Amino acid sequence: MKTLFTLIFTIAALPLFAQDTEINGVVFHDVNGNGRKDVKEAGLPNVTVSDQAITTVTDEKGEFTLTSTTDFPYVFITQPTGYTGKYYYPKAATVTFALAKSKDQKEFTFIHASDTHVDSLNLLRIARLRQMVDSIGPAFVIVSGDLIRDALRVNEATASNYYKMYLAEISKFSMPVYSGVGNHELFGIERDKSLVSSEHPLYGKKMFRHFLGPDYYSFNYGGIHFISIDGVDYQNLYYFGGVDSLQLAWLENDLNYVAPNMPIVTFNHIPFVSPGFSFQDYDNDVFYGPSLLMQNGKLEHRHIVYNYNEVRKRIGQRPYPLALSGHYHAAMEGAMTGDQTRFVQTSAITRPGEFEHEAGFTVRSGFTVYKVKDGEIVSSEFVPLNLR
Repeated sequence: MKTLFTLIFTIAALPLFAQDTEINGVVFHDVNGNGRKDVKEAGLPNVTVSDQAITTVTDEKGEFTLTSTTDFPYVFITQPTGYTGKYYYPKAATVTFALAKSKDQKEFTFIHASDTHVDSLNLLRIARLRQMVDSIGPAFVIVSGDLIRDALRVNEATASNYYKMYLAEISKFSMPVYSGVGNHELFGIERDKSLVSSEHPLYGKKMFRHFLGPDYYSFNYGGIHFISIDGVDYQNLYYFGGVDSLQLAWLENDLNYVAPNMPIVTFNHIPFVSPGFSFQDYDNDVFYGPSLLMQNGKLEHRHIVYNYNEVRKRIGQRPYPLALSGHYHAAMEGAMTGDQTRFVQTSAITRPGEFEHEAGFTVRSGFTVYKVKDGEIVSSEFVPLNLR
C-alpha cells in the first residue's frame, strides 16, 4: 500500500458558497434531449431537491427555489420513478435538471458491487466486472464504497489520480453507476502517514465531493426509494462507522417526501450489521489503528455504523427490505432482532480472487445481482468474478 509523504495543492476545489445563497431551477422532461426546457416540454412536479441540508420539492411547473445554508458545493434531485439523467450540479443562481424517460421500470435488475479499490493492478478486474455487467444488462450498478485504492494515507497527486482512474472506468459502463463513499475515499485523514494538513481544501470528504458529487443522496426506481448513506465519519487520525447529525436531518427531510408505503433500500460502505467482524479480535493495530473508538461515552466498533438506531428511527415503519454494504470483502448476511430488513454485505471486486478466511470458509471476489418486480425484491444471486 503506497504511502507517499509529499504535500501539494494542485487541484482547485469547488468554490465555497456563502450562506443563504438563493438557487432557482427547474426539473423537466427533456423530450428532444437538447438539455434546454422548450415551450412544449413539461416540468416535473413533486421532485425532491436538496443541497445536502435544506430540502424542498418542485411545484406544478417543475420549478423550485432553494436557499442554501451550507458550503456544500452541489444541488441535487431525487430522480423520480420513470426518469433518468444527471442528478447533481454545482450550485449556481439557476440550475436546470433535464431528465429523459427511462425504459419500463416494473421489472428490472440491479447490481451491487463494492470495494473496487481501483488502481493500475485492478483495471483487469474492473474490465471483467463491466463485461459481466453488460452480459446481465441491469438497470443500474451500485458501488458501495472503497472505490479507489486509497486516499487515507497518500498525498494529493496519488489520491486524485486514483479518483480520475475510477471515473474513467465507470464512464465505460453502459448504464448508470451510483457510487457511495467508503473509508478509503477520505483524503489524507491519517495525517501521520499522508502528511496532509487538515486545512487542505480537499481534506476528508471534500475530495469525494470534488470528483463524484454529494456523499449522500437518493433516487427512485421501479417503485423503490434508494438511499446512498454516508456511513463513514472520522475523528483525528481514524475513520469509524457513523452517520452525522446533518445527514440524519437530511434523511428525515428526504423521507418526508416519500410515500409511507414505498420500500426503502439503503446502501453504504461500513455496514449497519456485520456477522463478519464477530470473527475478529478487538485489536490495536500499529498501522491501521484500533478496532474500538469512544463515541458518546461508549466504546464502539469502528467497522460498524455505531448509530444505526438513529437511521432506523428516521425510516420508521416504512417497508425496509434491504440494507446493502461492503467493507468486509466477503459476501454475507446478518440480522437484527425484530427487524424485517436483510442486512447484506457483498464481496469485494479487488484482488485476490479467492482466499481462505481464518474462520475456515472460502471467500470469493464478486458481486450480487438483485431482481425486482412491481417494487418487490424477488431474488438475489452472488456472482463470482472468476479472476485470480
